Order: sequence, then structure tokens, then C-alpha cells
Amino acid sequence: MSSKNKTGSLQTTIHNAVATVQFGHPAGNSFPRDLLNRLTSEINSLSTHSDVSVIVLQSEGDKVFCSGASFDELLEVENEEQGTEFFSGFAHLINAMRNCSKFIIARVQGKAVGGGVGIIAACDYALATPESAVKLSELAIGIGPFVIEPAVSRKIGKSAMTLMTLEGHEWKSAEWALQNKLFSAVHNANELDNAVETFAQKLSSYNPEALTEMKKIIWEGTELWESLLVERAAITGKLVLSDFTRKALLEFKK
Repeated sequence: MSSKNKTGSLQTTIHNAVATVQFGHPAGNSFPRDLLNRLTSEINSLSTHSDVSVIVLQSEGDKVFCSGASFDELLEVENEEQGTEFFSGFAHLINAMRNCSKFIIARVQGKAVGGGVGIIAACDYALATPESAVKLSELAIGIGPFVIEPAVSRKIGKSAMTLMTLEGHEWKSAEWALQNKLFSAVHNANELDNAVETFAQKLSSYNPEALTEMKKIIWEGTELWESLLVERAAITGKLVLSDFTRKALLEFKK
């Protein structure tokens, strides 16, 4: 299963009960709304797939896992409704990931920024490399990590999330991300694929019903996210229209 167009690529392969979902975009594996929607639909579909026990989420290339929201599309937002709709894409994706009946493993081969960090946090397990630095740079462009904050705080704690946000001008190393539980393990780049495959195959060998019930337990207490994340999207959708943000986005593009 694959799809590719100007808004990016998405491809899924299934082998031995493991579904590998790979996304990509020329602009640092960033997410325009269409690609967010396609990934959300794919996660929802795989959640009901009887031949799949585990999902591996990965991206194209070797330097960047995900650079978050598409700056080009952010600059095209003309009103609060459009802004809310765009950031709701991340809300729907994170909700799909937490509601998914399958465990999701992140293969983080490179850097992650903003929404990319949120996606890693919404995975159940993350394997990374020493080059996989992370950053929440939203304040620098006049918005904030409002939609992804619940997922990030759940994984690394409110204090570490606050640190990442207030020090959004600084990269946090893969070792920092490992110590703060965003990453489950860090492997050298040439060992990453083998580590991901070994762990995914081991997990997929367990009782599928037990895995599904365990996933429910792990995500207990997040039921309010269904509405909370969309409410957070409205906050971001309003702020993205500010003069501060418009100017900052243009500067970042340069």
C-alpha cells in the first residue's frame, strides 16, 4: 500500500504481523495537512487489521525523522478556522495513535522538531540513534506546542516538557531524550534497523489479544484528549495569524 503526491509520500508494508508505515516529504519530512490526514487514516485502518500485531512508524532519509508542520501551509492560513483545521490534523493523528489497538514503535533515524517530537511521544516505544536530537521550537515562531503537549508531558513529564519549550532555541541530545524517557533505546545508525526489526518481531510474537488489552491500560486516563487536543488546535490556529508568527515563519523559510 503506497501513495505519493506533491504533499508527500506514505507507504505501508506488512510482514510477519508487523506493519511498517513510512512517510516522507522533501521539506525535512514535514507534514502538510493532506499527509497528516493520510497517516491518520492509515493508523485507523491498521488498528482493525487482523493480520497486524505491531506497527513500525518511520520516515524517509537518514538525517531528519520529522520537522513538524509544513511552514508553507502555515503561511497560507488566512483565518482562525483554517488555522484550527490545520492543527487539528496533529490532534486527530495523536488521537488515532493512542486509540490504535496495535502497539506503535518509532524508528527515529534523525532529528525531530515540534510536531515530530509529538509523534514520537505518541508512539509506545521509540528506538533512535545518537544523531536523533530533538527540539520544541514553537515559541520562537510565536505559537506553542499546545496540541502535542499532553503527549509529550505524558512521556517525559511536565518539567522536562517545560524545559524543552522554554529552551526551544537549543537542541536536546539523543542521550537527553533517552534519559527523559522520550526514547526507549539508542543504537548506532548501522544497528538501528536490526534493533527495530528484532524488537518488533519479538512483540508481534505475543498474544494479540493481550497486546490490545495492554495498550488500553497504558493509555488509560487520556480519554479527554479527544476534545482537548482539538481545543488546543484552536489556540494555535489563532496565534499562527499573529504578525509575530507571520514574520518569524518568513524568517525561518529564508
